[in-house]
Amino acid sequence: MRKWVLAIAMIAAVPTAAMSADADAGKTVFNKCKACHQVGKNGVGPHLDGVFGRVAGSLPDYNYSDALKKSGITWDEASLDKWLQGPAKDVPGTKMIFAGLKDEGDRANLIEYLKTLK
Repeated sequence: MRKWVLAIAMIAAVPTAAMSADADAGKTVFNKCKACHQVGKNGVGPHLDGVFGRVAGSLPDYNYSDALKKSGITWDEASLDKWLQGPAKDVPGTKMIFAGLKDEGDRANLIEYLKTLK
């Protein structure tokens, strides 16, 4: 009986938004990012193709803040979710002034979309 209770508790602990993340919906959420970020070339912010799995602040052709370069972050679901909630809270001293995405579903969808950018 205990094994079932533990299994159910573990499943319940998985965020629902992450289980149902939708890259197509994330592409729509990405419209909020387009003022600064593009795919394929740098804009005000660095390009985001290949961001998933990349070390933060590591593109050679973009001038990142020292804070981000020294952050030690590698972009994955957890680090992107935390970052997208408020970059300046996550890495004080970053140049990214975005207030953050408050909706967990929007963040999960955006992350799912970012994974598709190669």
